[in-house]
Amino acid sequence: MSRIVKLMTVVLMVCLFPLTTYAEGWGYNKSKNGTTPDPGRYGPMIEQHHGFFMDPSKDRVVYLTFDNGYEQGYTGQVLDVLKEKEVPAAFFVTGHYIESAPDLLKRMADEGHIIGNHSWSHPDFTQSSKADMEKELKRVEEAVKEQTDQEIMTFLRPPRGTFNAQTLKWAEEFGYTHAFWSVAFVDWHTDRQKGWEYAYRSVMDQIHPGAVILLHTVSSDNAEALSQMIDELRKRGYRFGDLNEILMKQLVPAPVWGL
Repeated sequence: MSRIVKLMTVVLMVCLFPLTTYAEGWGYNKSKNGTTPDPGRYGPMIEQHHGFFMDPSKDRVVYLTFDNGYEQGYTGQVLDVLKEKEVPAAFFVTGHYIESAPDLLKRMADEGHIIGNHSWSHPDFTQSSKADMEKELKRVEEAVKEQTDQEIMTFLRPPRGTFNAQTLKWAEEFGYTHAFWSVAFVDWHTDRQKGWEYAYRSVMDQIHPGAVILLHTVSSDNAEALSQMIDELRKRGYRFGDLNEILMKQLVPAPVWGL
């Protein structure tokens, strides 16, 4: 095949399959013995657009985040524990959750937690147009603003953890910061719960300084393990931060961290 034919083939492929349709699935090599997880090439991709997956300072601080696609009856228990332990968290909500659990949504905001955007209908943004992505995010913003006193929505967790360079760029243009995670496990199958000890071990085995922990509130295991997780992390010298702290550390030079 001549060089001209090869070039024409590449051009045709780009036209038929534009780069925006290629999906990346967030992933990393998990932490072992407190080491920093390795996101490989994904690290520079999200950093370029000011996203994060952990606290860059690696301080002995962790961040609790929850994805809320629908309500299974455990979010109230989670909020009770957070209130009792005086721990902040971030809840990433969908349109279904906003419409089906408005009282819990309001309670999240009233008790000082961050409400983040998980899209209205949980689509794959890498298959969406820029206009459709913006509509999905705006609809969540407006609904949360109507029902709570949270005026600004800063953080985005992409549905299914799918993204690409284009969606990262678009989100930044919309004023969002991508909030990925560095500690997670398969916890969302409501018919495959394994007991609170399993959830507890799954988190503690991956914990590291600066960890952003992803949990799903549909898990009974998580709800029952949360109190023990918090107590043990504090015993190990960790404190709990909110995601705004990570944003601040991105803006402030590293030598100032901790002052």
